[in-house]
Amino acid sequence: MQVCDLTGKGKQYGNNVSFSQRHTKKVWKPNLQNKTFIVDGKKVTLKLSTRAIRTLKKKGLVDKAQVSKKDLKITK
Repeated sequence: MQVCDLTGKGKQYGNNVSFSQRHTKKVWKPNLQNKTFIVDGKKVTLKLSTRAIRTLKKKGLVDKAQVSKKDLKITK
């Protein structure tokens, strides 16, 4: 299933509306990437959305060699 492991972002459903106002079903899927982190000396692979990866880069957590599980949780 296409769900971000960190944020829980998943599919969104809606309608395509043509010029003639016909409604057809549409699905928007998140852009997910596999990222590998080293947590407590072990490799952990997470399926993250690109938005989550950008947020981790902004907070400076992606470039570090050691990332703890507490640091991976994003607070609003």
